[in-house]
Amino acid sequence: MTAALDGLLGRMTMYRLTLSLLLLLTVEALVLSLTGLLAYTPAEIGGTLVAAVGGTIIGTRLMALILRLRPHGDSSLITGLIVFLIMFPSSTAAGLGGILTAGVAAGASKFLLAFRGRHIFNPAATGAVVATLLGVGAAAWWVANAYMLPVVAIGAALLLYRTRKLSMGAVFLVVALGILLVGLVQGGLTAGAGLQLVLTSYPVLFLLGFMMTEPLTLPPLRWQQCLFAAIVAAVFALQVSIGPVFLGPEFALVIGNAVAFLMGQRRGVRLSFAGSRQLTPTSTELVFAPARPVRFTAGQYMELSMPHRGADSRGSRRVFSITSAPQQADAVTFGLRTTEKGSSFKKALLDLPEDAHVTGTLVGGDFRLPRDPSVPLLLAAGGIGVTPFISQLRDIAERGEDRDVVLVYVVRSTEEIAFRDELAGLGTRVVLFVPADDGAPAVPDTWTVAGSGLSSEELLAAVPDLKRRRVLVSGSPAFIGDLRRVVRSAGVSRVRTDAFLGY
Repeated sequence: MTAALDGLLGRMTMYRLTLSLLLLLTVEALVLSLTGLLAYTPAEIGGTLVAAVGGTIIGTRLMALILRLRPHGDSSLITGLIVFLIMFPSSTAAGLGGILTAGVAAGASKFLLAFRGRHIFNPAATGAVVATLLGVGAAAWWVANAYMLPVVAIGAALLLYRTRKLSMGAVFLVVALGILLVGLVQGGLTAGAGLQLVLTSYPVLFLLGFMMTEPLTLPPLRWQQCLFAAIVAAVFALQVSIGPVFLGPEFALVIGNAVAFLMGQRRGVRLSFAGSRQLTPTSTELVFAPARPVRFTAGQYMELSMPHRGADSRGSRRVFSITSAPQQADAVTFGLRTTEKGSSFKKALLDLPEDAHVTGTLVGGDFRLPRDPSVPLLLAAGGIGVTPFISQLRDIAERGEDRDVVLVYVVRSTEEIAFRDELAGLGTRVVLFVPADDGAPAVPDTWTVAGSGLSSEELLAAVPDLKRRRVLVSGSPAFIGDLRRVVRSAGVSRVRTDAFLGY
């Protein structure tokens, strides 16, 4: 089930998945209004939609024109639709003017309230805050209603699952629901009635799934994301006011964004392109010289920012696993899959001339080895998913640590074994799963070729002490799902994963 879901969601970028869900909610809102099941008339819903989306596009394109930047179409539409779903619907000139103001502010905030090319605050929440503070509009969060709840709930669950933010979501729900239910029960409601009221009248799930999962405004580490969720949940659920200003959900998110910004590493690093090398017929390692040493832990990723012509819907920022060791101060390297169907970002990255510059905007990720070097490890990689493990193995060698490590490597052919010579030189114990491929390059004699298809029987035969090892898995969502099933059937219950989700 999870493998099928991973495969389905992996075919869509986060932009397209979010946009599709928001369009579905928009169509549902229009139908509910036409059938009289929504408290707002079709004229109010239609006018609000046009003002919210139009204002966001105007704000985005105006600032992009002034700053000579390329606007991101999908991102603008997503922001506009969220503004539509949270602002108080209206068909009057004054009301539509307030919604238009919120949309313009939301679009412009991506450029005006930004640091090193990354906006600090959720744009839609920012637009609602600006309209409220100016006294021209207000957020009603009308998307929270019983009729739209099923689609909102499913959409929020898909977005949390796709972004691997389920733990963050759990923290938010525990804190928010806990505070709200205590207040409602103290007011005379039963716990069941209170929960029903919260889910049908408070934008708990929409705020969490559609707005808090925005990657550009999240802190980089899991514990920081959980703290961010707790802060947003507490401000949202306590429902406090500062003077005449009620701190609604939009204020809660903006406050949380400010805290997240302070927690994250926001010092951009200027990287000069120093060359590349072909790893396999479908993968490449890129080498950059940093203007100053990059601080990271082996297994983490870096976000690269590179505005380029003809940018597609995936944008001008991408995340790649670092392959170099932290001790290598003069270079930082990235391994990536290179296919004809790659994004415009990858194509521009592969066409970089020597000494061209890109910006490393963020280092993050929790996919790190245990601190205790005595813990035996099994690292399982599918294809180019080996990249974080290469950084970790290089780090182990630089530290001179004596770790018990087995690398299970699953590839389509021996030609697709990345870092073959280096793995052999490091003395890494490799268990290879590869289909029979006559005429393909031979594997090192010290490696174990376990079979052509991954199975618990073959894995246990190659690694008899599997049950005592800490298992870390990196690769595509489908590979992670397959590997998790295999090791669980072999008696291993806990697996740490690093999914290459696509962009």
